[in-house]
Amino acid sequence: MGSTVKFYITSKRREVSPKIHAFASQTSGGTTENNSDSVTHTSSSHISIIGKKRHRSSSVFSNEEEEKVHKFGERGSGLRPRGQVQDFYSLRQQCLDEGTLFEDPDFPAEDTSIFFSRAPPKPFEWKRPNEIIDDPQLFIGGATRFDVKQGELGDCWLLAAVANLTLNKRLFYQIVPSDQGFGDNYAGIFHFRFWQYGRWVDVVIDDRLPTFYGRLVFMHSDERNEFWSALLEKAYAKLHGSYEALKGGTTCEAMEDFTGGVSEIFDLTKAPPNLFNIMLKAYQRGSLMGCSLEPDPNEVEAKCDNGLIRGHAYSITRVKYCEIETPRVSGKIPLVRIRNPWGNEAEWMGAWGDKSQEWQFIPEEEKEEMGLTFEHDGEFWMAFKDFLTYFTMLEMTNLNPDSLDDEDVTDSVQHKWEMSVFEGAWIRGSTSGGCRNFIDTFWHNPQYRITLTEVDDDDDDNKCTVITALMQKNRRSQRKLGLECLTIGFAIYHLRDPDGVPRPLDLSFFKYTASVARSPSFINMREVSCRFKLPPGTYCIVPSTFEPNEEGEFILRIFSEKANEMEENDEEVGFGQVDERVKPEDETQEAEADERINGFFRKVAGEDLEIDWKELQDVLNYALKREFNFEGFTKDVCRSMIAMMDVDRSGKLGLQEFLQLWTDIRVWKNAFRIYDKDNSGELCSFELRQALNSAGYRLNNHVCNALMLRYGDRQGKISFDDFIMCSVKLKTMMGMEDDPDKMQEFYDEIMAESEERLMQEEEEQEEQEE
Repeated sequence: MGSTVKFYITSKRREVSPKIHAFASQTSGGTTENNSDSVTHTSSSHISIIGKKRHRSSSVFSNEEEEKVHKFGERGSGLRPRGQVQDFYSLRQQCLDEGTLFEDPDFPAEDTSIFFSRAPPKPFEWKRPNEIIDDPQLFIGGATRFDVKQGELGDCWLLAAVANLTLNKRLFYQIVPSDQGFGDNYAGIFHFRFWQYGRWVDVVIDDRLPTFYGRLVFMHSDERNEFWSALLEKAYAKLHGSYEALKGGTTCEAMEDFTGGVSEIFDLTKAPPNLFNIMLKAYQRGSLMGCSLEPDPNEVEAKCDNGLIRGHAYSITRVKYCEIETPRVSGKIPLVRIRNPWGNEAEWMGAWGDKSQEWQFIPEEEKEEMGLTFEHDGEFWMAFKDFLTYFTMLEMTNLNPDSLDDEDVTDSVQHKWEMSVFEGAWIRGSTSGGCRNFIDTFWHNPQYRITLTEVDDDDDDNKCTVITALMQKNRRSQRKLGLECLTIGFAIYHLRDPDGVPRPLDLSFFKYTASVARSPSFINMREVSCRFKLPPGTYCIVPSTFEPNEEGEFILRIFSEKANEMEENDEEVGFGQVDERVKPEDETQEAEADERINGFFRKVAGEDLEIDWKELQDVLNYALKREFNFEGFTKDVCRSMIAMMDVDRSGKLGLQEFLQLWTDIRVWKNAFRIYDKDNSGELCSFELRQALNSAGYRLNNHVCNALMLRYGDRQGKISFDDFIMCSVKLKTMMGMEDDPDKMQEFYDEIMAESEERLMQEEEEQEEQEE
């Protein structure tokens, strides 16, 4: 009953070995209540954060904001500012006008910008490039992999990605804008751009770099007067809070931050049978691919007899079915073109290598189309079967469609991935239900419904490719608070009757339905991703932490070959039916209570029969402190109640206005009592939404998260007076359903209050640590 409104909202953020929580094997046909979806148990960590939502294909925020480059810390960047939002161009012009060199107040030249857990091992000195060497340059002869040398920091994962980036000039200059340098417009300020959780973010830095005895301490170039790599590393360190925050990571993590793509890792010793087709389609979509051989434990980059280098990163530059004609047979052979970044004679010396006899069977026009050359340039062809035999790992970064422009599509890239993106959060007591081991709370996790209608091209099984990637946000920058990555994963459920199941899917559904696909493990890495082949249909994806009540933000990305329709599998916000249990059971007893409170109101109100917030406080405390163990209503609660009911804007409530308020309070207090099973005066985790549902309000996860963040405590519990305040706020918001802008403003107000509270908690934690 009652009206509904679609509630779309926005809102405002030690080096370890990965802990993997492997799934137990699933029993065949398991659709009953069993452990078919159970996962093994270990522990995880904790963070307090606020969630968001966004969708690319049919975004509720479809405007130019979604495509632009955000300044670090500005509204919409997804990252909390550490100071003022910095605009590179205005700051540079200001410095040029004043004749000064930029000094970054948000990432100062201090030891704390280098280490957060300890003092420096030696006295570092911050110097600008022109204080280190004469004639500093941003680039010397362009950017190459030889400009990337590791310093005294365990960020080789970052260096490998930066070296890879130099092989794609268009992507490189997206990260390192070419509108800067040490020439006429030099002002000691530089900027770099990184993809962060669905957005491109512009990070401004000054050019003071840590040195020791006049030499750069961290990333640097072979050329002493070339500084782009050192400055890029500094900007990435600023993005995450310190240089130390960059210790430990994966190349895929950095490649995603440089491209906005989704990464996959294939163990070639266990390659899927359709891997060549996967690689061919990835190449057609502009994916970046690299491969490597298992390293020799006794020798760094050991050279094999066949010319390949162990423990060395190669780039895959083309994937092709090649026409072949022999005296006895003609047809197509799968070939892979690979490049050694050294760019020298260290090349494959086997079949299809430079000048090998196999090339005599390739027609001349085919060789011309392939651009075949036989030079000592580090690039060579291999048969796919030899590739599988000698290489052990394939890394693939699939570019999102926004990273490819029209020129790309008309060149070597023939197709784009279809992508859907949603942002969400796991909030203690609201949407952090843990994995399916915790069946009673699992259904509280965020849920996303995806519909696949078209099968892949050239797919004999009539199935759809779906790459699902779940990434947790901001964990690296939270290390200084002692917070490591949560242990995360996801499960996918087939909805045979999409219109016949509840939104969101409830406990009963998960109790008797097994997943059809899931992440290979729950793991405490930034991202877990997996490729699936699914029949056309409607599915529900449930991302979760391993344990319940672990808090964090996440971004869920879905890549598919054909268009997909994706939405949150959640309730529409609006008024609903009031639970029969909430209505007064004994009308006589309720009437007597009403008469008593009515009499007390008249006594407090006086002759004008109106009460202000203080008098309302007296009336409500008189009425409810007999029933509930709490300290009484605060000034804020009472003023909010008056604002909600004060139709004539007098700042007071008349008798009729008060009686209407009292009617609402009776429903709220009865709903609270139903779910306060232990009479503790608090609602336990996950019960807020159910209590408000019983009171006649239909909510979605975004509203529930906002309310829980604002009114719940650190243990995910909510007291009686906070529940009443929450109900007041919610009814006020529901009353604005005819004005979506007002609803958005009201929601933003709640989120701003939550953000302020969160920042205060973080500051208190930092003070305690100091």
